[in-house]
Amino acid sequence: MVETKKSAAPKVPRGHVVVNTERCKGCGFCAQFCPTGVLAMSKGFNLKGYHPPIIADAAKCSGCDLCGMYCPDFAIYGVKNGRKPESGDA
Repeated sequence: MVETKKSAAPKVPRGHVVVNTERCKGCGFCAQFCPTGVLAMSKGFNLKGYHPPIIADAAKCSGCDLCGMYCPDFAIYGVKNGRKPESGDA
């Protein structure tokens, strides 16, 4: 008898990241400290001439908002899926 592996259901992201690219100054803290490796720095420039972060693998996002806590310019934040952003969020 041949055993077959059941294919795992597609992983549903637990959160998502919101980036305001024009507010970013390209420090890279968000990408460096992201525990799940969701972010990478863009090779392109924003209007200020900085390299903003891009979402390299959205499916890995946990919505922990560590990126937002490290961002000195409030240019990024993470949100857990199912949670509505508050009026004070970037």
